[in-house]
Amino acid sequence: MTLSVPISPKPLLSTLLGQRQERPPLWLMRQAGRYLPEYRALRAEKGGFLQLVHDSAAAAEVTVQPLRRFGFDGAILFSDILVIPHALGQDLWFEAGEGPRLAPPLVDAAVDALTRAPERLDPVYETVRQVAAMLPPGVTFLGFAGSPWTVATYMVAGQGSKEQAATRRFAHADPAAFGALIAAIEAATFTYLLGQIDAGVEAVQLFDSWAGSLSPQQFEAWVIAPTARLAAKLHAARPGVPVIGFPKGAGGKLAAYARETGVDAIGLDETVDPVWANGVLPVGLPVQGNLDPLLLIAGGEALDAGVDRVLAAFPDRPHVFNLGHGIQQDTPIAHVERLVGRVRG
Repeated sequence: MTLSVPISPKPLLSTLLGQRQERPPLWLMRQAGRYLPEYRALRAEKGGFLQLVHDSAAAAEVTVQPLRRFGFDGAILFSDILVIPHALGQDLWFEAGEGPRLAPPLVDAAVDALTRAPERLDPVYETVRQVAAMLPPGVTFLGFAGSPWTVATYMVAGQGSKEQAATRRFAHADPAAFGALIAAIEAATFTYLLGQIDAGVEAVQLFDSWAGSLSPQQFEAWVIAPTARLAAKLHAARPGVPVIGFPKGAGGKLAAYARETGVDAIGLDETVDPVWANGVLPVGLPVQGNLDPLLLIAGGEALDAGVDRVLAAFPDRPHVFNLGHGIQQDTPIAHVERLVGRVRG
């Protein structure tokens, strides 16, 4: 979708609105996190990840930490995609070294049996308000949520899962029940993103981290269709707020996603050839990405060459420089500094 609104003086927001910059604006997925010593210190003080998310002052501090170090053009809200299942009534906790857990897993229960708890999102809205008051004037504030398919994979299995097999089986075996789950996630996500926007974010990203596990038919039903409905509702409710879609692993289905969802910009994961993407995506659609996070760990001349390849792939298209997925926790700070310098020339 092309937004017919005035171009912003903020480089990142301007790019998402369709204006190409001489040098692309820059932010990194998971830029607020474990590769930063200041983040690790604060997390140790607070006792864990979920405690950080629910402590608005601490979450606001984590959100702005990478801006102080690197001067990125965007700040991404520090939170987690699983706050939506938590608000829908599942219990949420994190097992040390193993990741998130949700109970009851919906492979054994129905979403309608859960007791909704929307107040669990209130600390996130307060984080947004605090960050919005702290940001430098040229920085764009990005909110986010998980896309319905990806969130559903955690709700069904009760945790992250290899190949998302339980959720895919559920969707095949009982599409009506699975559709009801997707609808519940979609409705909660719409309300959640409106709350973020009204509290101060200026653009939102939908993370579909497990989109690549689906067949073409399921991709249409459970990735494209819910994303299209969300994007349309957000555009109608809050005109001028860009929506970034990130369907990780979409591969050859990327062009259909871009055409059919109505998102304002599309994130490319590291497996996508950026030259190919530039050729198949709609003319003028802003793109985001897509340096391999492991190349950022490698550093040196290999990093420089990778950055240059991504920069050269979009000669006429609005482009937000980013990684193809989240920054890894063992990424050296000096390599991030080198990346910033390379992108900005």
